[in-house]
Amino acid sequence: MTIYLGIDDTDSLESIGTGRLARSIAQEIGGRFPVIAITRHQFLVHPDIPYTSHNSGAVIALEDISDCEMQLLFDMASSLMLSRFVEGSDPGIALARDTMIIAPVIIFGQNAQKLVLTQESARRLATNTGIHLAGLGGTEGGVIGALAGVGLAASGCDGRFLQIGTIRDAVGDQTVSDILKTGIESVMTTDGRIITEGKVRVRKFPQPVCIMGRPIAIVEEQEGEWVLVKRD
Repeated sequence: MTIYLGIDDTDSLESIGTGRLARSIAQEIGGRFPVIAITRHQFLVHPDIPYTSHNSGAVIALEDISDCEMQLLFDMASSLMLSRFVEGSDPGIALARDTMIIAPVIIFGQNAQKLVLTQESARRLATNTGIHLAGLGGTEGGVIGALAGVGLAASGCDGRFLQIGTIRDAVGDQTVSDILKTGIESVMTTDGRIITEGKVRVRKFPQPVCIMGRPIAIVEEQEGEWVLVKRD
């Protein structure tokens, strides 16, 4: 089983951002709860939805734990988020094991990418499925993104990896061979070819997309060289 910890702090301009917050929390809890990966998930950008820059959430995937540890993990992660609370943000947090993430939770996540959703619908869905969900300040609007992120991450076909294996150590241009050593399972072109050799131009570090639960690096050819494509 996999545990999914979703966060959305609906940033203020002074906050560190959801992705950095997720990595910070993962580092803090990782000694007790083994972290598998962190993924980023894009939600609808709309005038009726408060956000600072991108309106995205992050999900930390962890190895299975007991029911009593679930509450401890939720409390620890909530405390860490509260300790980093910035006035003007509206954070929310969600925690679920994969057996709780039934079809309506995944659909909720997919709807968050095309519709304006409500806190009420998020809280009702969490109550009915047993998912831990809480707002941690401000308007608590982050509960929508936190729950939506969990659903999208569990679907296995959404978002991109911010952390898995050693991808964050692979800074700058890489050979395909080196990329595959980071934990990325394969390098594919946008037209479906598998690339096994050559050099890839990378902005910062590889951020593979999640396809069928697998980290896949997507590249396209530009001026005779492979360029890593960043997808939301």
